Amino acid sequence: MDLKTRKRLSLIILVLGLPGYVVIAWMLLAWLGDRFGRLSWWAELLVIVVLGVIWILPFKRVFTGVGKDEG
Repeated sequence: MDLKTRKRLSLIILVLGLPGYVVIAWMLLAWLGDRFGRLSWWAELLVIVVLGVIWILPFKRVFTGVGKDEG
């Protein structure tokens, strides 16, 4: 995949995927809060970090080298 395509795809992923991740993380934390009671701040942080890593791993190859010049 060439650099121009990766740049466009990474922008689409960030514009659509990142808000989707936020909504899913928020819904999961709300569900966990309903199920187990309010989680402590470190447990919520751990859930958010784990979900963030899981979300970005499939797109690692797309984001590699996006900040470089085309020249």
